[in-house]
Amino acid sequence: MLFSVLISINPKEKIEMEALSVVIITYNEEKNIGRCLDSVSRVADEVIVLDSYSTDDTVNIAKQKGALVKQQVFNGYKEQKNLALRLCTHDFVLSLDADESLSEQLVQSIIKAKQEFRFKAYTMNRCNHYCGRFIRRGLWYPDKKLRLFNKNIAHWGGINPHDKIELSESTEVFHLNGDILHYAYDSVEEYIQRNQQLSSIAAQSLYESGKKQYWIKIISSPIWAFFNGYVLRLGFLDGLYGYEIAIYTAQQTFLKYSKFFRLQKQQQPIENYN
Repeated sequence: MLFSVLISINPKEKIEMEALSVVIITYNEEKNIGRCLDSVSRVADEVIVLDSYSTDDTVNIAKQKGALVKQQVFNGYKEQKNLALRLCTHDFVLSLDADESLSEQLVQSIIKAKQEFRFKAYTMNRCNHYCGRFIRRGLWYPDKKLRLFNKNIAHWGGINPHDKIELSESTEVFHLNGDILHYAYDSVEEYIQRNQQLSSIAAQSLYESGKKQYWIKIISSPIWAFFNGYVLRLGFLDGLYGYEIAIYTAQQTFLKYSKFFRLQKQQQPIENYN
C-alpha cells in the first residue's frame, strides 16, 4: 500500500526523497491506529508498530495497513519508545502515538523536509482534540513537540509518562508548519480517569528519581497550572472547554504531587489506577 521514496512533481520529473521510518507504540488502540497509519502513508518508507500484546484488533488493523508489527511487554513509555527506535532501519524517524495523526499541512512540510533533511531534528505543534473539538488556546496549544529526528543523536528521556526526545549533541532544530492532531479525550469521564492513571505513573517516576517533595508544592503547583492555562494562556476564550481543561490540568498536577508526597512518607509503591 504505502511508502514510496519518489514523489511526483510533474509528469516528466521526479525527486528522490530521503528515507523515513515511522514508529508507533500501541496497546488496545483499534479505534485510533487506522487513522494514524493512514495519515503517514505519504511520508513513511517503513512503519514500525511496537505493540504491548493488545487484546483488541489493533495488531490486525496495523498489519492490514502495511505496518511491521513487533510485540513487547510494556516496561514504561520511554523504555518502549527507545526499543521501537532500535527496530528502525532508516536514520530519520518520525515518532507518533497511536491516538495522533498528521494534518495535511504537516504532511506537506515533512515531504518537503525529506528532499534532503537539512537538519537533524524537527519540531512541530500538537493540537489536542477534546470532547468533539480541537483546542487552540491554553496549555494545550501550541504544545510544541520534537518528533522527527536522526535516531543516531536522539533517545527518549524525561520522566514517565511525560517522556520527551533528548538530543545527545548540540544541533539546530527546525520547526515545521502544520500540526500533529492528538485525539486526546472524547468525554470528561475519560479525562478524569486518565488523570488518575497518569498522576500515579508520574508520582512513581518522581519517587524513583530520588527527588524530594515539599507539601507547599501540592498547593502552589495546581494553582499555577490553572492560572497559567486559563488566564495567561487565554484558555478562558474556549469557554466551558477551556475552563474544564484548566480545572482538570490542575487536578492532575495536584494528584501527581500529593501521591508523590504520600510515597515519600510511606516509602512504598502506590496503585496505578485503571
